[in-house]
Amino acid sequence: MMTRVNLRRTPFKPLRYALWVVYFLGTHFSAHAQSSSAPAGQSKSMKLANPLNELLDEAKRDIDKNNFEAAIAPLQKVIAEEPNTAYAHFQLAYVFTALKRVDEARAEYERTIAIDPKLSEAYLDLGILLLDKDPHAAVAPLTKAVEMRAAESRPRFLLGVAEERSGDLAKAFDSFEGAVRLDPRDLETIEHLGSLYLQLKRPTDAEAKFRNALELQPTDGRALLGLAQSLDAQKKPEAADAFRNYLAVQPTDAAARAQLVHLLMDGQQYDGAIAELDRADAGKPPSMDSLKLRADIQITQKKYDDAAATLARAVALAPTDAQLHGGLGRLYLQKRDFPSAEKELKIALRMEPNNLVFWKDLSSTYYLGGNFASAIATLDVIAKAETPGAGAWFIRALCYDKLNQPKPALEAYEKFLELDQDKNPDQVWQAQQRSKVLRRMLEQKR
Repeated sequence: MMTRVNLRRTPFKPLRYALWVVYFLGTHFSAHAQSSSAPAGQSKSMKLANPLNELLDEAKRDIDKNNFEAAIAPLQKVIAEEPNTAYAHFQLAYVFTALKRVDEARAEYERTIAIDPKLSEAYLDLGILLLDKDPHAAVAPLTKAVEMRAAESRPRFLLGVAEERSGDLAKAFDSFEGAVRLDPRDLETIEHLGSLYLQLKRPTDAEAKFRNALELQPTDGRALLGLAQSLDAQKKPEAADAFRNYLAVQPTDAAARAQLVHLLMDGQQYDGAIAELDRADAGKPPSMDSLKLRADIQITQKKYDDAAATLARAVALAPTDAQLHGGLGRLYLQKRDFPSAEKELKIALRMEPNNLVFWKDLSSTYYLGGNFASAIATLDVIAKAETPGAGAWFIRALCYDKLNQPKPALEAYEKFLELDQDKNPDQVWQAQQRSKVLRRMLEQKR
């Protein structure tokens, strides 16, 4: 996600270049007027009205009233009369920027720079204009702005943003560090540098920067979240409290609350995790993510009835979600509610017929529910997709044994013993004993 940047901290002043230009135009056109013949009796020292200055004043009034469309015509008239007037191009670029006419604004800034390459504001504003749409193109004008305004932190910060968005993290790091050196109390730059440390997998350095930011603004949401993420990346136990501090400021951040819930689950603080979900769901229907997390916690606590009820609510919200039906089927299997488990697993398999996890759960449902013929049929389906292991052969043997089919039962027991290699001694002993009985039965039949 692209980080939002406060491009300007103070209102833009479009006429910051005006005094020089008005002086230039006034001097130029007054001299031109005075060189003409004056009417008899009129002093040659009398200053004549300058129509281009009047157009510039008109544009200024429109801009001051945010009537940007109206400002275009007078500025274009000035440019038509004096095409090499950098100020008029600069003002027109600002107007186009305000109207979100990016391509036209870019062209006017570039014309301004071509006329007056020493105008640092034009480089800076061109870089800002390109920062969102084409950050790679923004690097060059912002680099020039940094060169021309080396003592200011803001151009260096904006250059860092452009470099970061262009994927050049090393240069972005240098630019942000330089900006912080120039202004150690610049909260936004410190936070950007902390975020960059996180991207560079340097969470210890990120933690230090976000702590610096919080010294400046203890309730700043971005710094609180960055600190929590830094602590989480370091697996520090105080990460949970850091997320709580952030959520106290930004209680609607579902992703952060979900991460807090996971941290509490990892720390086996299940009641605390449920409490966080209760806070998130207070006064509104629970979201799908909330229901899934709640079910995970309840399953971990072995509260299978509660978990099944929670997943049933999730299924009602997303009836075409195969994973939800499969998960609910497994819960019913855990509860030994075999009819319900079979129903949910069959629904899941209609949606995802090649999902072997669902097939295996269905085979277990059939076996534990005493439907041995269906269990074997399900095992046959699974065997077409993957080679059966020792466990599958043991279940198959038990099913054939229950169905009084001694020959395939014996073959399945022998296959199990061949593959298991005494890894499961209880099952090995059972298979050996049943094999002896089945061999005698088959010999007697002969």
